[in-house]
Amino acid sequence: MWARLLQSAWRTFLSGLATVLPVALTIYVVAWLLHAAESAFGGLARVILPHGWYLPGTGVLLAVVLVFAVGAFLNAWLVGRLIGLGERVLERIPFVKTVYTGIRDLTRFLSRSGEGEARRVVSVEIQPDAHVIGFVTDDDAGAGLPELAEEGSERLVAVYLPMGYQVGGYTLYLPASRLTPLDLTVEEAMRVVLTAGVNRPRRGSG
Repeated sequence: MWARLLQSAWRTFLSGLATVLPVALTIYVVAWLLHAAESAFGGLARVILPHGWYLPGTGVLLAVVLVFAVGAFLNAWLVGRLIGLGERVLERIPFVKTVYTGIRDLTRFLSRSGEGEARRVVSVEIQPDAHVIGFVTDDDAGAGLPELAEEGSERLVAVYLPMGYQVGGYTLYLPASRLTPLDLTVEEAMRVVLTAGVNRPRRGSG
């Protein structure tokens, strides 16, 4: 009897934990980001604003405005040249180059939206009746890696296969015919992969 009660209590606790933990972690991460932005830009806001104008949260607002301004002026010739110069400098520094380029490429890939999004999410049949979700990162990998592309062979595509519950994965170079496009956004597919299929996409019944 006591064993059954303990098992029931444990299951109830796990159910509550599964509900509370994602919310708590999300709040923690958001609060940490806001605190980091306020700490980084709060001092700058105090310098820029007249005395007495600073209010808690002004640093966060300034960070948002600066990020928006960078995005708005990114295509300007001078800004683009300056950013390109900064990137070339970072790409020449050992270790910093590896970290920066990895984060840059990942964020650029995930920030793509709208047209072509479903095309980039594909299914790869690694063996009969065994499929994995991947993301097309290069539609013509053979152009950059001619050693992999045999003359007259089918066009090669680079597909990134992330692993569940951790940061990591594999990049495969496959013929385009091996890929099956999935009607998923990148965000939906990432949720499915990183939760090992627990977060299944919700599709309408029609």
